[in-house]
Amino acid sequence: MNFTLSFNELMPLAPVMIVALTAIVVMILTAIKRNHNLVATTAVVGLNLALASILLTLFGATIKPATVMNLFMVDPFTLIYQVMILIAALACCTLSHAYIDSYKSNREELYLLMLISVAGAMLMVASTHFASFFISLELMSIPVYGLLAYTHQRSKSLEAGLKYLVLSATASAMLLMGMAFVYATLGSLSFAGQIDDMFWALTKAESPETIMALQGYMAKYDHLLGSTLVIIGLGLILCAVAFKLSMAPFHKWTPDVYDGAPAPMATFLATVAKVAMIALFIRYLLSSGVFSVDVIRTVITVFAVLSVLFGNLLALKQVNLKRILAYSSIAHFGYIMLALVSASYLSLPSIGVYVASYVLTTIGAFGVVTLMSSPYNNSSEADSLTNYRGLFWRRPVLTATLTVMMLSLAGIPLTAGFIGKFMLIMTTVSTQHWFYAAMIIIGSGIGLYYYLRVMITLYQSPAETTTVDAPHHWGQTAGGIMVLAAAAAVLVLGVYPDPLISIMKQADLFMPLQLLLSVGQQ
Repeated sequence: MNFTLSFNELMPLAPVMIVALTAIVVMILTAIKRNHNLVATTAVVGLNLALASILLTLFGATIKPATVMNLFMVDPFTLIYQVMILIAALACCTLSHAYIDSYKSNREELYLLMLISVAGAMLMVASTHFASFFISLELMSIPVYGLLAYTHQRSKSLEAGLKYLVLSATASAMLLMGMAFVYATLGSLSFAGQIDDMFWALTKAESPETIMALQGYMAKYDHLLGSTLVIIGLGLILCAVAFKLSMAPFHKWTPDVYDGAPAPMATFLATVAKVAMIALFIRYLLSSGVFSVDVIRTVITVFAVLSVLFGNLLALKQVNLKRILAYSSIAHFGYIMLALVSASYLSLPSIGVYVASYVLTTIGAFGVVTLMSSPYNNSSEADSLTNYRGLFWRRPVLTATLTVMMLSLAGIPLTAGFIGKFMLIMTTVSTQHWFYAAMIIIGSGIGLYYYLRVMITLYQSPAETTTVDAPHHWGQTAGGIMVLAAAAAVLVLGVYPDPLISIMKQADLFMPLQLLLSVGQQ
């Protein structure tokens, strides 16, 4: 592998470098003199610069896929998912500012950890190699341990950080073992393995005999993918990814961690971390040829169905809003996996639309929780539904915002969530996977019950005493403005989704496997 790089060869990763440089600047500013507002502003400016650089690329000239060190691939798929990660990170920064502002302990390191994790998440969506897969995953995950336990005066926060640390380390060990098994058989750490070499050789081949030989080698590669050692390795990788995405039966940590984590950090875990993981998983499945293995598709389908059922059924009796949102996220990623295994030409665009709507809705829902919470003791987190009883009579606009988010999560028309679910169902129906479509519809029907229960609580007669509440000027804070913007975006995309759908149709993966097959068929 050649590590001699010029500046131009690194330019495709410029947004990641901007975030990394911002983290260094934040570290230096914190060391010189602690100033919460200055550090928070620096972090937001750095994230905005990275976002602007990607948007200029996306809406500029035609994007040509670019590889960096044979470890990363920067293509439209990478850039679009990096945009979602940066938007979610900006939302988490603004929510954290108001939440942590009254915190008496150190506040500035929160932004440093967040920026490092964002850099790792951005590298994850571009990874095309097991080495970059693991390193970027750990770069994203390790700061999250500290973020979850940041408000260490709260016993629940420490518990959440410790639980995620232990279980995530177990998942990482499974991932490494799975990679070792795959490498032992295929002899390559690249997602595409020998497919890259075969593709380029095939495109340069001049004689029919050479093309036939390469296609025979491709058949041998398909045989290796079906070997016992590779299947065991892929099974371990799938289990590790299922943990990171909190898919059943690896979902038990999710409600406890979401409940114990500071509200802005639960938002970060539910959006940035999961968007990066789902994007990396999609790239791995489609560019490695693994998706052609029947056993793997079956296992993913089982995980998806269990996630839809467990996520929705376990949320029915919850009286804690954070736990409801946690179980809800389990079901949502089950829906996404069902669209993925449908293997339709609509799969990638519909998944992109659904992930975008999920990010906006999750930001808005957790944003309301954040505005009503405090970082000090366990009782000051606005997690119980009793904290929201009669909220309409005290904070009508905030109640309307949370109502929009619940409607979107439920998939009610005129919200972004409805468009996302409609596209997922359309994807499964286009390939005549009626069972997958039925699971999405049944899961959405079950979910409607607990989302409506949250909304009914908002409009009930208020409790005699209120232990937590949002400040009177919440709409004038950066976090409040961000929550209102998320609600507006959910409504606008629900009414006029065409721009979002058009963007997601551009999120194509550059996959040598697809090109190889198309050339071989000609």
